[in-house]
Amino acid sequence: GAPTISIFQKPPGVIPPGGSTTICCICQRSYGSFVLYKGSRRLHTLEQSGGRAEFSISNATYKDRGTYICHYLEGGTVLARSDELEVSVEELRLPRPALSVLPGHKVPPGADVMFRCTSAPPSTGCFLYLEGQTRAQLLPWEQGDYNLSHVQEGDSGRYSCQCYTMNASREWSAVSNTLDLVVR
Repeated sequence: GAPTISIFQKPPGVIPPGGSTTICCICQRSYGSFVLYKGSRRLHTLEQSGGRAEFSISNATYKDRGTYICHYLEGGTVLARSDELEVSVEELRLPRPALSVLPGHKVPPGADVMFRCTSAPPSTGCFLYLEGQTRAQLLPWEQGDYNLSHVQEGDSGRYSCQCYTMNASREWSAVSNTLDLVVR
């Protein structure tokens, strides 16, 4: 069948001006090339190794914000396009939240876990990130807890959270500490 590409930011989250992140593109085929687009503008052909290509944004500016897409090509033919990855660059004015996980960071398959993102300003919304995922989970803002029931091995990975104020001028926190969840 046709290959599929995943695109994600490592580490995930809103980047501050001057900060850095890496855009990763992964395809299960390993002999073609990747092209990174921002909107409709072709940015780079990415040299890849083992079906993976990485594009670094360092010393980020507001010009780096926008929608990124990866194309996978073999012999000049586009065989796959990734989802859109939205990259945000904003001043991070709120304190860094703390991420914790109950009952612990090693759990058996089928267990229920709860991530808690604790932020200093009370009326904030928070996102839970899993490295490797394009989409973040929005944590229910009343309590900043996110319940994951019947976890499977695919839920393993590196989690972090980031919060923002709910008022008109949305202000962001730095990204929390990371937590590695191991399901086995």
